[in-house]
Amino acid sequence: MARARFVVHGAVQGVNFRTTAVREALRLAITGRVWNRDDGSVELIADVREVERTELGGKPRYEGFNITWSAPRGD
Repeated sequence: MARARFVVHGAVQGVNFRTTAVREALRLAITGRVWNRDDGSVELIADVREVERTELGGKPRYEGFNITWSAPRGD
């Protein structure tokens, strides 16, 4: 397991981005949190299995995309 922290920039607020992220997380049985940030970006934190870590590290599809990996905390 690894903890993923995503910060997604661009037109991601007001376009159902969080809803879509939650739906996809439920489909993949990933637990975590997602919220809008004051700067207009969206932040996601999730503990993922190693296979998901590879899939989630793919090419960005938004204006900007940062991902930081750390040890899972299980919260």
